[in-house]
This record gives sequence, C-alpha cells and structure tokens, in this order.
Amino acid sequence: MQTGVLIMNTNDCVVVITGGGAGLGRSMALYLASRKAKLALLDVNEDGLTETAKLCREAGAMDVATFKCNVASESEVESVFGAVVDYFGHIDCLVNNAGVLRDGMLIKAKDGEIVKRMSLAEWQMVIDVNLTGVFLCGREAATHMINTKRPGVIINISSVSRAGNIGQSNYSAAKAGVAAMSVTWAKELSRYNIRAMAVAPGFIETDMVKSMKPEALQKMTSQIPLQRMGQPDEIAKTIAFIIENDYLTGRVIEVDGGIRV
Repeated sequence: MQTGVLIMNTNDCVVVITGGGAGLGRSMALYLASRKAKLALLDVNEDGLTETAKLCREAGAMDVATFKCNVASESEVESVFGAVVDYFGHIDCLVNNAGVLRDGMLIKAKDGEIVKRMSLAEWQMVIDVNLTGVFLCGREAATHMINTKRPGVIINISSVSRAGNIGQSNYSAAKAGVAAMSVTWAKELSRYNIRAMAVAPGFIETDMVKSMKPEALQKMTSQIPLQRMGQPDEIAKTIAFIIENDYLTGRVIEVDGGIRV
C-alpha cells in the first residue's frame, strides 16, 4: 500500500474540462495552465474555446486542445473522449463543469389562478446537461483511465443549490444528483485507483452574476456570512487542491462563503 504519495501533480497533468469556453471553466483552465497542465477543453461554443485556448497558452499551459462537444449527446461524448486520448495518450483528470440554467417556479399563481408552470422542456434541458452530461463524461473518462491502466480523478461541479433553492427545481435536483454520483463513483472506482470528488460553489462572481441588477446583487451578498461573492480563482484553486491530494475521494467540498440556501 502506498502511503503519503501523490499520484498526480498539476504539472504535466492531462485535464479535461467541460464547459471550458467561458465562465468557471475558463477560470479553471487558466489557473491550471499557470501550473503547467495539459488541457483538453470541451464546449459547444467554438469561439469561446478558441479564446480560452489562446489565453491558456499565454498563461503557460504545456499543451491545449479544443473539442466541440454537447455533453448531453452520448455519441458526441464517446467520440470526443476517444479523440482526447488519441491526442494526449491518456486522461488524468476530468472536471465536469458544463451546465445550464432554466430557472423558474414549479407553479406560479396570481389571484388564485395558475399563470405559469415549469415546462418539461425547461426541466429536461437542465437535467440533460447538468446531470446526464456529468454521467456520460464521467463514464467515458473512467473507461479510458481503466483501459490505459492509469490512476485518475473525476471532479464534478455541484452547487450549494443541491440542498434546494426557490425557483430551481431542475437545477437543484441535478446538482443533488451530481453530489450523490460523486460519492457512488468514489466507492465503485477506488479499486481502479480512480478518485471521485465534487465541489459545491456558492455565489461566484462570474460574468453572468455580475450582469444582475445591483439591488439583486446586494441582496445576494448580504446573505453570505463573508459578505462577498466568491471569485472564480477560488474554485480553480480547489480543483488543483483535489488533483494533488491523493487522500481526497467521495466527498463534496463546499466553497460558498458559509451560505446555506
């Protein structure tokens, strides 16, 4: 049995990041690039991928490759992960970050009359990308890790909303599922020297959040014990910490400033 030995280091580590074209995915990629990782960036937005790849090369990445991929498509995921292994030779780490929002109340009524219900399409879009996409990418990454007989780690991005949040039936359900899958995979995959973890961000200062109305931002921030939103780099640093700590598996790390929704 190995003791006190790091299986991986971010330097020269082949990391697949879904949703790497913008937002948290781009921040993770840039931070890992500065630590000399090799990056496979996946997204449906090719322009975003091109920009992220350019920034990562400037930040010092050992290598960067981009792949257009809809993570909710089984055939695309299987094809793209095969292409990643063809390019890099193996996969050390997967960060399941791709996600979408379709917020809305389950039922909205006014004066006793139903005026809106969350549609099946709004439900299904979020489940398809945020939960099924995590399953498909995690399954494919684990398959290639086992086939190449290499240790690895799968990191799934959950959310503080996994505990339940008003207006997010679809998102909360998906993120709760992501957290549960992470624990399940840790138990199932440990025999192959594959770890599985989840990170649950709170309110993070991404471009999408910064575009909110000032009064909404103020209300959101006032609920956080640390009285500020998190920075994308604080999530990226958590990803690097998980990669380099061989004794982390089957847990959800909350990076949320102390808030509980």
